[in-house]
Amino acid sequence: MILLLLLITHLGWSQEQPKKWDLATCIDYAMKQNIQIKKSKITLQESQEDTKTAKAAMFPSLSFSASQNYVSRPLNNAEGSARNSYNGNYGFNSDLTVYDGGKRTKAIEQSTILNSIKELSISQAENNIQIALLQDYVQILYAYESVKTNKSTVELSLAQLNRAKELLKAGAKSKSDVAQLESQYSTDKYQLVVAENTLKDYKLQLKQLLELSGDEEMDLELPSLNDGSVIIALPNKMDVYSTALTIMPEIRSSKLTTQSANMDVSIAKSGYMPTVSLTAGIGTSHTTGTDFTFGQQVKNGWNNSLGLSVSVPIFNNRKTKSAVQKAKLQVLDSELSELNEQKTLFKTIETIYLDAVSSQNRFKAAVEKLQSTKISYELIDEQFNLGMKNTVELLTEKNSLLSAQQEVLQAKYMAILNIQLLKFYQGEQIALKN
Repeated sequence: MILLLLLITHLGWSQEQPKKWDLATCIDYAMKQNIQIKKSKITLQESQEDTKTAKAAMFPSLSFSASQNYVSRPLNNAEGSARNSYNGNYGFNSDLTVYDGGKRTKAIEQSTILNSIKELSISQAENNIQIALLQDYVQILYAYESVKTNKSTVELSLAQLNRAKELLKAGAKSKSDVAQLESQYSTDKYQLVVAENTLKDYKLQLKQLLELSGDEEMDLELPSLNDGSVIIALPNKMDVYSTALTIMPEIRSSKLTTQSANMDVSIAKSGYMPTVSLTAGIGTSHTTGTDFTFGQQVKNGWNNSLGLSVSVPIFNNRKTKSAVQKAKLQVLDSELSELNEQKTLFKTIETIYLDAVSSQNRFKAAVEKLQSTKISYELIDEQFNLGMKNTVELLTEKNSLLSAQQEVLQAKYMAILNIQLLKFYQGEQIALKN
């Protein structure tokens, strides 16, 4: 139980939450609480530790060693000579690589590049969660409007049913007409339940994106977006792509990955170069069974050493050459990955742009269809009340009206979503405003 409470506290689930949740609040909260973003930050910290290690390799190492040994001479019969003795050795040793073909300096540069890649991974994770939140929030807006539409439909169905019952008493309608309207009323109530459940599902998805438990209440602040949010001029597709190439973290990361691969080539080539190392040490020793005291032995055994070693690679079973060739192949692979990221980005933007254009055109057509369908339904409804139209004709027209309303909503929020995505790829902040 204690472990569970600590976990909840660590993840931030116990943090005080906003009273009102609009899209901006959701994004701000997710930036602090999303698990993937937190994991990316931990990965960055690990990479930064590797950089510190690479920089520390430029400095000399220092170590202290001490050994104690027990020596037994069971067959020693010399008079006055000890059969058993203890001896000890003590010393400080230091080692410094003076020259290694630039391997260490290249490793530091590469580690710095890798740090930048990890930072961009955090930005990419933040972008992904923002896009996911936008998509889910727009779905919630659509589902909310759908619920309102279905509620109006249920109220209309009930009014028509009550009107038909009155006409039945007056002899103007048959029991069959009333039965059909009762069936339609039940169907409309069922569709309302489906719409309400869909809204609940999208709200649950939003909670999961925010790392909130499913039973927590969220007071969503949903903006009422007018048609002006849909019918706006779209930015040029190539302008969006050109901007995205400079700001999207996945593109910048792929370029840095290629740079890192080139550094691997330089590091591998350093294997052809000689290595020069400098060593230094101080030490002493002592042993029992002599006429000298411990202090005298330590003093007399004191020694200083300084050494220079040069290692020249002549033949290493093709290891260095293979390492260089593999590093060059990795450069080619990174360049292809970089090109693929650019193509993927263009495909994404092109798809969003085409969807935005299509949604705007669909919205315009759906609005016109809704207006004509609404007029037609009002005429049919009036004629039905006068006994000039039967129930089947009324219900057919009513379902056409509901379908037209849903088409308007779908096109509207699909257009809003894609317009916001285009703005996002231009570097603008995601925002849904009234």
